[in-house]
Amino acid sequence: MQTAEKTVREIALENPSSMRVFETLGIDYCCGGSKSLSDACSAADIDPARVIDLLGQAQQEAGAPESDGWNELGLGELSRHIVEKHHGFVRSETPRIQSLLLKVVAKHGPVHSELPQIERLFAAIAQELATHMFKEEQVLFPYIERMEQALLNAQPVPPAFFGTVKRPIASMIAEHDDAGAMLAQIRDLSQGFAVPGDACPTFVATYRALENFERDLHKHVHLENNILFPRAIEMEASS
Repeated sequence: MQTAEKTVREIALENPSSMRVFETLGIDYCCGGSKSLSDACSAADIDPARVIDLLGQAQQEAGAPESDGWNELGLGELSRHIVEKHHGFVRSETPRIQSLLLKVVAKHGPVHSELPQIERLFAAIAQELATHMFKEEQVLFPYIERMEQALLNAQPVPPAFFGTVKRPIASMIAEHDDAGAMLAQIRDLSQGFAVPGDACPTFVATYRALENFERDLHKHVHLENNILFPRAIEMEASS
């Protein structure tokens, strides 16, 4: 299959080095990963040939394509990594970014009308993710780990009140899409987190923090949408 016809998700899974290229170009490889590379480039108004060339360079620099190791981890271990690293990052960065936005809006909001909009969008993201992570940590992830342990021990899979694991996973993916769409709006409002000429150090720190938050959330959602969830669905089907 030609590279341009592959989905962005397939490319990210085959060559982890591609994720850095996608981040730099603003191409979503997690929530929007089901698009073909050609369609993703069209949506971002980027020449696909340029992207394919950059992907080739990144792969060459990284050496032969290698697994990033996530598929080799048990599902329980992978879900714990997600909670410790990515849920932990969201919980530590959310109040910091909200505090920065409060200061920046107070000082620059009258001149930069995009800032109050960004503040409202980020507040919505923070609320959505807080509820989302609670549901994953209290319901979905523990069930996936119990299912894995049952199969490893040749025991019956424990019944779940939600029936099939596909149901909560579909809900989690929809919430990922919502958060990703709001972050994309923030990226657009900030013109790709471009710091204006009159920005104070706090303004600069706010845009850098938002950009890092977006980058981490993409990796976070990639691990769930593209690796953990498909493997959990496959595991349930094999039980």
